[in-house]
Amino acid sequence: MESQVYHIPALLPETLAALDVRPGGIYVDATYGGGGHSRAIAELLDPGKGGHLYSFDQDLDAVERAPKDDSRFTMVYSNFRFITNFMRYYDVESVDGVLADLGVSFHHFDSPERGFSFRADGPLDMRMNRSAGRPASALLCESDEEKLADLFKIYGELPQARRLARAIAKARAAGEDFATVSALLTVVKPFIDPRKEKKELAQVFQALRIEVNDEMGALKELLTGALRVLRPGGRLAVITYHSLEDRMVKNFFKTGDFAGKVDKDFYGRVNAPLKPLGNRPVTPSDEEIDRNPRSRSAKLRVAVKL
Repeated sequence: MESQVYHIPALLPETLAALDVRPGGIYVDATYGGGGHSRAIAELLDPGKGGHLYSFDQDLDAVERAPKDDSRFTMVYSNFRFITNFMRYYDVESVDGVLADLGVSFHHFDSPERGFSFRADGPLDMRMNRSAGRPASALLCESDEEKLADLFKIYGELPQARRLARAIAKARAAGEDFATVSALLTVVKPFIDPRKEKKELAQVFQALRIEVNDEMGALKELLTGALRVLRPGGRLAVITYHSLEDRMVKNFFKTGDFAGKVDKDFYGRVNAPLKPLGNRPVTPSDEEIDRNPRSRSAKLRVAVKL
């Protein structure tokens, strides 16, 4: 498989240990990205014993970089929300482990033509799959002020969400089409705290990216789909990078409910389809953060299907 320049996988040794990869097991990497996790999992598999890895990605750039002649590996060009459909398509009754690293690849942040970062100008796109959906520029032009305020507040956790939404609505009324990153920055920067500029701009872009790609909806479908395809005793490992994702995963692992609602039987025992491994998420060591600063916010949670 290719080199890891495209993306450095976070928490790689910890993830492999969490999945407890067996040579003859069947696994799913729901987020192929740069292939780092997939490569490491595949190297532990023995096709002669039935070992196989199915990796998903909706980004054609990532798919084109995937290996074409590895008998241990199948690349699936699709959003991971369709995990159950594709396992059925490949006649896979159950799998031994599912991994999802929800981080955005370095490639996306470092490619100005994708519009994921405020650090370089380019088209304000942000779609993981550039052949589907609407770009961030269209979202800003078509969403009403209340909708924009909600997404900046909920997905960006920005205290000035309403002022940002009002400024965007005013700018588009004056003819702004938000076709570029620089156009958006011109409108929002006056409302950004200069002492927290990088953080708050990142939150603005995070909010738009989550909405453009329906990331929270897709994550819900992935978690429920992974639960369906996992065998009893199979493991589900998810690496999150912001509190919204982490809260959803934590609740689902603990209770089987995204809001964390606990369902108990007659004897007061919690009815949950998964058992979390560990009371706290696994986070990167100081050494890993030094090597890969973008891993700083990564949190790995693992659960076993009961």
